[in-house]
Amino acid sequence: MKRSEINRALREMEAMLKAYRVSLPPFCHFTPEQWQTKGHVFDEVRDNLLGWDITDYGLGDFDRVGFSLITIRNGNLAKKGLYPKTYAEKLLYLKEGQYSPNHFHWSKMEDIINRAGGTLLIRVYNSLPDESIDRVSPVTVHLDGETRTVPAGTQIRLLPGMSISIQPYLYHDFEVEPGTGPVLIGEVSQCNDDEHDNRFEPPVGRFPSIEEDEPPYRLLCTEYPKAE
Repeated sequence: MKRSEINRALREMEAMLKAYRVSLPPFCHFTPEQWQTKGHVFDEVRDNLLGWDITDYGLGDFDRVGFSLITIRNGNLAKKGLYPKTYAEKLLYLKEGQYSPNHFHWSKMEDIINRAGGTLLIRVYNSLPDESIDRVSPVTVHLDGETRTVPAGTQIRLLPGMSISIQPYLYHDFEVEPGTGPVLIGEVSQCNDDEHDNRFEPPVGRFPSIEEDEPPYRLLCTEYPKAE
């Protein structure tokens, strides 16, 4: 993914957050130069991958398959003594024409919330014992206190303010209903581990390789320099 694409995606998400008056924690505004001066007091940001996360899933077609995310808070299952939080929170941005691939989480349960903007579509499938997609059995979903059973592969429509609970081993993907505009999404979950807790079907990458065609506007959560 080109750095210029990443920079553009960051600015697009910032613009939507500004339009809906959503404020971010200070570390989301640090420049690459400022990160060079940040000591161990910001190790929680580094160790728990807080901050910006722009991905094309390694497919090189961000405008069609991609996602913009910010992890605001997170615990760390591998370092519970240092970081005892049992929960995480993200903001996500998806524009029309983009798609976030089908996947489930082995450990994490999450609520996905349409915070503002267009209509979010989430397709759901159960998984089989071998972890493949169950394209036959009906799926029980939980939507803002409502329990609903739908056919396999149903796209759940989430209007602004609506949410869905995603349990472990429940396959789901994301896209925007055409004509409704980009969506600002919230995620409230158990601890998030994007390095080990995603099973994509079909398999894709999680973090992008980057072609440096211009200087970075912000560092991604995987790029922070180590503290001296």
